[in-house]
Amino acid sequence: MAVTLKVENVPEEVAARLEERARKSRRSLQGELLRILEKAVAEEDRLTPLQVLEKVRSLKLKTPAESAAFVRQDRDAH
Repeated sequence: MAVTLKVENVPEEVAARLEERARKSRRSLQGELLRILEKAVAEEDRLTPLQVLEKVRSLKLKTPAESAAFVRQDRDAH
């Protein structure tokens, strides 16, 4: 079920930039705002490259076999 959201007190400059963005994308303002929200939520769970590197380093894998076992374990978990 869809939910109605309301945003109040949007500065005129922000509203104008959103309207311009929507126009350039050939969307309504509503459509553009929904796209922005969908993208923000989808990206929320993605790791940045730096976060991936930190996770890999925290595993302290030393050999390709250890790496392969880790990948296999993660793949089987999903």
